Amino acid sequence: MLSTENRKDLIKYRIERAYAVLQEARDNAKMGHWNLTGNRLYYSVFHMCQALLLSEGETPRRHAGMIHKIGMDFITSGKLDKYYGRLISRLYELRQSGDYDEQYNATEEEVVPYFEQVEALLEAMNQIILNQLGQL
Repeated sequence: MLSTENRKDLIKYRIERAYAVLQEARDNAKMGHWNLTGNRLYYSVFHMCQALLLSEGETPRRHAGMIHKIGMDFITSGKLDKYYGRLISRLYELRQSGDYDEQYNATEEEVVPYFEQVEALLEAMNQIILNQLGQL
């Protein structure tokens, strides 16, 4: 069990990691590496989801568990818009296809529109976390 201070530190690390990985996505997009860009977009959201769940004392161990917990705790409750639940699922699918489907190649047209959406989702989750941190 993490102490409150250690939990806060881990949450802050995950938030920082989310934004660092978003920058990796931008860097890969500049080079035209669309599968890798999709991967990094997903992982930027993944790290922020982990921070968000940790702010409520949750620590899912698998991607599917994380997505499920976000859906149950934040989408269904209305803390996050339903659109974000679909976005997380779509980014997960994009990452899975790009990483494991030998015949799949993401395109610029497919991936670039996600940047703005991911940035909005990260900010929405970060606001919830900031509210939670005040209560820790």
